[in-house]
Amino acid sequence: MDAGIRIAELTLEQAPEVVELCHRALDLPEDAAEAGPLVETLWRRATADRTVRVFGGYREDELVGVLIGSLSAADGRIGHVDLLAVEPRLRRRGVGRALLGHVERALADLGAAEVLLAGNPPNYAWPGIDVRYTPAVCLALALGYRQDRTAWNMTADLSYDGSPALRSTEAAESRLAGQGVTVRRAEPADLPALAAFARTTFGGTWEAELAGSFGRPDAGCHLAVRDGEVLGFAAYGSSRPSWFGPMGTAPAAEGSGIGGVLLRRCLRDQWAAGIAAAQIGWVGPVPFYSGSAGARIERVFFLYRRTLDTSN
Repeated sequence: MDAGIRIAELTLEQAPEVVELCHRALDLPEDAAEAGPLVETLWRRATADRTVRVFGGYREDELVGVLIGSLSAADGRIGHVDLLAVEPRLRRRGVGRALLGHVERALADLGAAEVLLAGNPPNYAWPGIDVRYTPAVCLALALGYRQDRTAWNMTADLSYDGSPALRSTEAAESRLAGQGVTVRRAEPADLPALAAFARTTFGGTWEAELAGSFGRPDAGCHLAVRDGEVLGFAAYGSSRPSWFGPMGTAPAAEGSGIGGVLLRRCLRDQWAAGIAAAQIGWVGPVPFYSGSAGARIERVFFLYRRTLDTSN
């Protein structure tokens, strides 16, 4: 380990410096390009919630590493590492190891008995470690983390006319209208009903993720209703501009085509904003996204976990 590494907690005023470090340290172009929204997403809770901790690693006065950790939104006994980035020229010099050890102790002090190298919805950057971030995988294994799950994102190509992701929804919307179903863009006044629908139908963190898609120029949501009842929704931009999700359809409306319409309406919004490829995050129903938007599995993530020694 580099003995010259000093760990300090960071404040929101240092976010621009963290973003610049991430621009250099995130090897995948799609991550580096969205470093600003990515850091903002993860820091969103930190200003008001002390279960989110942001630490920097310094070599003399230079910020050479950053780690954002948090307690699980669902289980306070579980901690998460949401982001770890190290100055490329100083990798394998103990910076990541020092930061990870520091956040493990901080999360243990907050009550965590286990730490996951995995996303902590509703505010997360990735489901886990992208398999192409080899130094991060090596660090996890060296520190005794074990892989327990695999997750993946799918990519919808928005770069060319005729893409399946940009197929017109006009005919499908006309058919649904004949069945009394209205499909439209969601407005802020719709959020309470959408949140209640997500909470009662799906549980989890979708209610908070939905809220993140409102009130931002690079995010949005579409919904389907019949007689005032929400039948489905699809949102984008909650995590970052190029990411799609969450979306959900009422069980009684499955197979109606509502999901495909809502998905492609969102993708057309992202295309209109200049996004050439939309990431569908942490995908479950692969056949649905493949059939509805021609999406393909592209990013694969390993999720790791380790039990903390809290005896001392």
